[in-house]
Amino acid sequence: MLNDLPIRKIIHVDMDAFYASVAQMDHPELKGKPIAVGGGGIRGVISAASYEARKFGVKSAMSGQLALKLCPELIFVKTDFERYKAISTKIRSIFLRYTDLVEPLSLDEAYLDVTKNKIGLPSATLLAQQIRQDIYNETGLTASAGISINKFIAKVASDYNKPNGQKTVNPEDVLPFIEALDIRKFYGVGKVTAEKMYLKGIFTGKDLKAKSLDFLSTHFGKSGSYYYDVVRGIHNSEVKPNRIRKSLAAERTFNENLSSEIFMLEKLEHIAEEVAKRLNKSKIAGKTVTLKIKYSDFTLQTRSKTLPYYVCEKAIILETAKDLLYQEKMNNSVRLLGVALSNLNTDKSVVTQTQLNKDKSISVQLQLPF
Repeated sequence: MLNDLPIRKIIHVDMDAFYASVAQMDHPELKGKPIAVGGGGIRGVISAASYEARKFGVKSAMSGQLALKLCPELIFVKTDFERYKAISTKIRSIFLRYTDLVEPLSLDEAYLDVTKNKIGLPSATLLAQQIRQDIYNETGLTASAGISINKFIAKVASDYNKPNGQKTVNPEDVLPFIEALDIRKFYGVGKVTAEKMYLKGIFTGKDLKAKSLDFLSTHFGKSGSYYYDVVRGIHNSEVKPNRIRKSLAAERTFNENLSSEIFMLEKLEHIAEEVAKRLNKSKIAGKTVTLKIKYSDFTLQTRSKTLPYYVCEKAIILETAKDLLYQEKMNNSVRLLGVALSNLNTDKSVVTQTQLNKDKSISVQLQLPF
């Protein structure tokens, strides 16, 4: 049972309730209290919740109104992205002291490949402890970490001992760890897919591993081969320091539902202007414009158009978005509009393929401490 690829040492660092923790740090009177970042107002949607609020079931992407029903004592605070970015930059500088192979996923989490690291410490477990301590000493915030042989397992592991903890899945423990894993814990398995798996008798990693590649491909399409590999400990995605942006978007949720296209056009102009600013700031352009429409009944619709050339100008983005808006009649009043540009000129089709034997699982050949 061999996989000839060398064992890597990957750390996934995830800040603990980042936005909410920053607010509690900046405002000591909020410490220990249930708070939600964003979500204020009639249409507000929560960006993050403190652990005190999570105990009541409050979570990100939830409406502020629902959150208040769950937790009447909930305190809403405004988002402060400039502050989050400043702290995230400081955290990134800490990562770079240990390795140049840092792949940020967002402002509050990142993968680090420490197989070879700048301080020559062979133990990824000890490195994670040191990194987390540095973060706390220099920002006042806590972080959790997962440590293992690949990005998938490291990410799952980082959620095990939150907050302010870490979990190492050693190479010899990888397969038992995955087999015992609840299918809902698999990164990439959402609510709909999990329910579909339940109907197929798949509740744990062990159940998933019992299914053939043909079975998984038949029932889960292109994701089938991913599930087949990952449950066998095979996930060879590298830590990419310079992640290629696939799309750029902006959207707005309105205080009152919009029922007239005239009002929608006015909002689209502001959204297109924001997209154009971000494109120009990043010095990128794209060919595919997508209009996102969320109706008052919360149904979601997207409409896309691919242009024959790259664009980054507000006028062209807006004109294309208008065409998409008038493409068909509105089904209902609208609570959200968004515009995205994809098929970017950063999207280079350079793919490094690794030859894998689909019938093999990982084997352990590691002498150094993990």
